[in-house]
Amino acid sequence: MRCTLCPRMCGVDRAVRTGFCGQGEEMRIARVAPHLWEEPPVSGRLGTGAVFFSGCTLRCVYCQNAEISHRGAGRAFSPRDLSDAFRRLTDLGMHTISLITATPFVPRILDALELWKPPVPVVWNTSGYERVETLRMLEGAVDVYLPDLKHFSARMGQLCAGAPDYFPAASAAIREMCRQAGPAQYNDEGIMTRGVLVRHLILPGLTSESMKLLTWIRDELPAGTPVSLMRQYVPCNGVSVPGLDRRITDREYRRVRDHMEALALPGFLQEADSADRDFIPVFNRPESFV
Repeated sequence: MRCTLCPRMCGVDRAVRTGFCGQGEEMRIARVAPHLWEEPPVSGRLGTGAVFFSGCTLRCVYCQNAEISHRGAGRAFSPRDLSDAFRRLTDLGMHTISLITATPFVPRILDALELWKPPVPVVWNTSGYERVETLRMLEGAVDVYLPDLKHFSARMGQLCAGAPDYFPAASAAIREMCRQAGPAQYNDEGIMTRGVLVRHLILPGLTSESMKLLTWIRDELPAGTPVSLMRQYVPCNGVSVPGLDRRITDREYRRVRDHMEALALPGFLQEADSADRDFIPVFNRPESFV
């Protein structure tokens, strides 16, 4: 079958060769472990059961997970292996199960969820660069969507992620996520059980783009859609784009934060100490797999 899962629609027969994502037909995973560093409604007190998939449909020049997204580190998993991993993570008391950058493997993930659906919310943690048609395959299998909303202009989509169509694709995808999941719902522990939480990472020198994206969220998404405003940017992956070789300044952060507050968007703000390489997970090591 020729692959059309992501907006690239590269049409590659991944049983024969790898697609744009760098992945073949076999599902590959680089980490299965508790993760404490997502937003409070996802990680809670005990953590989310994070499954990091290999490959990516974007080419973000600053990616902090380049070991898996650009270089494909990971090991082979069958749907049965993945369903067994869901059980282990659930047995550890995780509040949620997070499927991270999983788009290249949607059919196999659905097979795993058919074998065993976790009794805790399943979170689709994504770059936002999705096809609506692929998301519709996930309806009923995913409880919470956690999309990034990265870039507004075609120029920055191309320069930063190799995707000039990033915003048209992501905006349509996030609307579909909101249609599927509905308004945010929480349990007694404050864990999101349904809904969409949109994340945006502030990039150095690009606060105007950030403000346009936040305004779009206010104007185009259902009222009350929560937003996570992230200040964790650290130059990674040997980024060579001028201006992206530094962290954001306090002034840049305040400018975007104040705009979010002026728009009355609900959500979450990151602490300054989140901009640290120590928060990058360890991939594809023995200790990466529970």
